Amino acid sequence: MTLAPPPDPAVEDALVPVSALQHYLFCPRQCALIHVERIWQEDGATAEGRILHERVDGGRPDRRRGVRTVRGIALRSLAHGLIGKADAVEFSDSVPVPYPVEYKRGRPKAHRADEVQLCAQALCLEEMFGQSVPEGALFYAQTRKRVAVGFDSTLRALTVEIAAQVRAMIAESRTPPPHAMPACKHCSLADHCRPKRLERPPSVQRWLAGQLAD
Repeated sequence: MTLAPPPDPAVEDALVPVSALQHYLFCPRQCALIHVERIWQEDGATAEGRILHERVDGGRPDRRRGVRTVRGIALRSLAHGLIGKADAVEFSDSVPVPYPVEYKRGRPKAHRADEVQLCAQALCLEEMFGQSVPEGALFYAQTRKRVAVGFDSTLRALTVEIAAQVRAMIAESRTPPPHAMPACKHCSLADHCRPKRLERPPSVQRWLAGQLAD
């Protein structure tokens, strides 16, 4: 029997969280504040999301109508440099292919951040189980609806590209400059980011004039 070689510590250390891809698509600077500078601030929305994930991840496996659901599966892809956890993965008796289900507290979004996060989970599952994962689903707590997501070539290419960009940013310990946008008001890290203040910092002349006036 041939034993698998031990994991390379350098490769393991370079793995980035699957959730970082969702953060990056929402805002690259937010992603860097969390995963490079290790800054986190919880608000009502993030607390609701954390509690939702804890409930789902902590649940026991169950079987209903020929579908077995396993919760909190650890994920890893050495090919794409990813690590994380799946909220739930379903296995149908008729089609025993992993089917990832990601739970979100809000509602479907205009951007593809949630879909990319789910697709990244599928890439990990494909590498772990050695079989194609063509589809998964997003469950939104606010609408109480489940949205099927097909992992087509476009979504896969976007996910691989974003994963590479996130790995590079974290490896370089690079935090992008601030850029104020409407979504900033929904970000729990707004007080740490200060986009409006830092995007257009006061000039040295105005600062000096203010100091002299005092």
